[in-house]
Amino acid sequence: VLLAAAVCTKAGKAIVSRQFVEMTRTRIEGLLAAFPKLMNTGKQHTFVETESVRYVYQPMEKLYMVLITTKNSNILEDLETLRLFSRVIPEYCRALEENEISEHCFDLIFAFDEIVALGYRENVNLAQIRTFTEMDSHEEKVFRAVRETQEREAKAEMRRKAKELQQARRDAERHGKKAPGFGGFGSSAVSGGTTTAMITETIIETEKPKVAPAPARPSGPSKALKLGAKGKEVDNFVDKLKSEGENIMTSVGKRSAEAAKVLAPPINMESVHMKIEEKISLTCGRDGGLQNMELHGMIMLHISDEKFARIRLHVENEDKRGVQLQTHPNVDKKLFTTESQIGLKNPEKSFPINSDVGVLKWRLQTTEESFIPLTINCWPSESGNSCDVNIEYELQEESLELNDVIITIPLPSGVGAPVIGEIDGEYRHDSRRNLLEWCLPVIDAKNKSGSLEFSIAGQPSDFFPVQVSFVSKKNYCNIQVTKVTQVDGNSPVRFSTETTFLVDKYEIL
Repeated sequence: VLLAAAVCTKAGKAIVSRQFVEMTRTRIEGLLAAFPKLMNTGKQHTFVETESVRYVYQPMEKLYMVLITTKNSNILEDLETLRLFSRVIPEYCRALEENEISEHCFDLIFAFDEIVALGYRENVNLAQIRTFTEMDSHEEKVFRAVRETQEREAKAEMRRKAKELQQARRDAERHGKKAPGFGGFGSSAVSGGTTTAMITETIIETEKPKVAPAPARPSGPSKALKLGAKGKEVDNFVDKLKSEGENIMTSVGKRSAEAAKVLAPPINMESVHMKIEEKISLTCGRDGGLQNMELHGMIMLHISDEKFARIRLHVENEDKRGVQLQTHPNVDKKLFTTESQIGLKNPEKSFPINSDVGVLKWRLQTTEESFIPLTINCWPSESGNSCDVNIEYELQEESLELNDVIITIPLPSGVGAPVIGEIDGEYRHDSRRNLLEWCLPVIDAKNKSGSLEFSIAGQPSDFFPVQVSFVSKKNYCNIQVTKVTQVDGNSPVRFSTETTFLVDKYEIL
């Protein structure tokens, strides 16, 4: 009998385990934890035994596929079952790593259940397992199609009934208005007219709820519940926060609006449009020195007209920092290396239409301090019970223009607001999150340095890590598309570009 099937690490930590008989969690974890200690590294066995159970296993890179069986189980059958289990795992996981196995754990458990039922091997192969786990049912498709048809018919019938009721109501209203006017020749006629009017009014009132589409309502003040409407309580709460010095809602909105302005796509998007995007991840030490800087960039091509599907991009690379470039597998690498042109390996083929296609990406990893685009020097010094903090920035890469720069400095909690001395730009104090945000709309060659001084109670270590965020329309690595030409005839093609340089992580620890 097969007791359990598990994928575990070399240390015996269970990632996925499926028990086919009644077993407690502590029991299975104990068995798997004991498994690596029992193995004899000198021998080429695929099983190991204890007094009570047998482990049949297969190494898979950094992991083990382990079957726990009784000692009187057929070892040959168990080995065959183990091979099937090992072939199932790559079907659902792209890499044999702990994270990937954990992510697809339920898919694996469903597949395991198809291989073994109540401890005994089922007569299935890999193709059958794939079919069973997909659970593709023809009957279900037919049922759904029938139900959709019925729903469409019911909606059409509902619209027809609604029109009929609306028409009946209009007719009743029309007769109700004219009915009192037929009298006038004596009191009996008048009283008859009024009774007719009353009857029609009651008919109208009873029919009102049945009408599906709402008729034109009087435009008076309505007390109905409005989704998304801001209630008085919300306004009062926001006002209260503002009185306490909280500008969180407005500041976040403002920042995102500014970022949206900076990153807004060009209005004149041509049929051939390119997005050049770079992201930087940088960690510096508080005493200077670059711990790590990693930059990733990509050119995304978007073609909206079939006429321009067979084109070549002329790339100009003026980078002198040693960026590693990589083209898409379908792009002609030789053409790019010799002529700096991006074109498909097969010139007869076309680029995809109406979708963003990454054609070129680049990566730069360095610990060279001179490569830091924006240096931040934070210098806290103790004076009595408080700390005087001087912080300054300097743009090292003068060709860049950084917009919406926010330098965030953490503050000690429970000591009140900082006392600001000198400042270039503006600041915001977030008392809830204990942060001081130094806001600079633009940093460029004309405004390449600036400083901020403030004092507050605390220790020098309280003001780290300093974090920086910005957006830019100029990229860090000087890689640009200068020209686009058609494959046939080499004629130039109009194109538009959208360049963004963003921060993934920028910390001074």
